[in-house]
Amino acid sequence: MIVGKVIGSIVSTRKNESLIGNKFMVVEPLESMGDPANKIVAIDNIGAGIGEIVLVATGSAARVGCKMNDAPVDAAIVGIVDDGIGITGV
Repeated sequence: MIVGKVIGSIVSTRKNESLIGNKFMVVEPLESMGDPANKIVAIDNIGAGIGEIVLVATGSAARVGCKMNDAPVDAAIVGIVDDGIGITGV
């Protein structure tokens, strides 16, 4: 799992049928979680907003976390961080 900051959103009018109706956010990992230059596009079905610190599941855990087992999802926002003691940037 990665902790990052939502820095933007992506709009896609044409996409895989299983992704219709979902929101996509651009997440920048916190420095303590990896290289902030390696931004992630994550599906967001919990309602995170730009500027929020979020938990991102990747790989098969992302599909399970957003209940989209048959969708082409590699990253999903699965939580919004309220407090992060010891995490740089929170």
